[in-house]
Amino acid sequence: MISTVPEVVFKTRVRDESIGGDNPFRWQDVSTDEIFKGKKVVLFALPGAYTPTCSNTHLPGFDKNYQALIDQGVDEVYCLSVNDAFTMFQWSKHLGVENVKILPDGNGDFTRMMEMLVKKENLGFGMRSWRYSMLVEDNKITKLFSELGKVDNCLDDPFGVSDVGTMLEFMKKS
Repeated sequence: MISTVPEVVFKTRVRDESIGGDNPFRWQDVSTDEIFKGKKVVLFALPGAYTPTCSNTHLPGFDKNYQALIDQGVDEVYCLSVNDAFTMFQWSKHLGVENVKILPDGNGDFTRMMEMLVKKENLGFGMRSWRYSMLVEDNKITKLFSELGKVDNCLDDPFGVSDVGTMLEFMKKS
């Protein structure tokens, strides 16, 4: 099992009003050190933007309970998916996400190094992240909740331990 987060650079898009026009965004590289070093972070990963469980339950649950996680000493909460920055931005905007930061893993580099990259070809998704959540403290993975049955082309979409409730329960007991 992996004990520290992989070292990767995420390709993100950030709003920059100096650009102007209908698309005032610029590319910004963000390293895992910038996200995790010296911080207590909750990251949850899911198969894809706009998919049912991810859109109806997983991301909204973490966004709704963001303050409860902060009250447990968390510095930030990230949602990761093997999707591009444009899709992740529009998805979070569509859902009205207010607190959780969106982290596109467009090439799946982080997910691959976490050993969480799975085939979802049976759904036409290609390679995607297995569903999990983790608590990371100063780049070290303190706790990982990975859904059971990790397998390529899984016939269902397990969602029993990577939810915000499980994470909060663990943190309150720690």
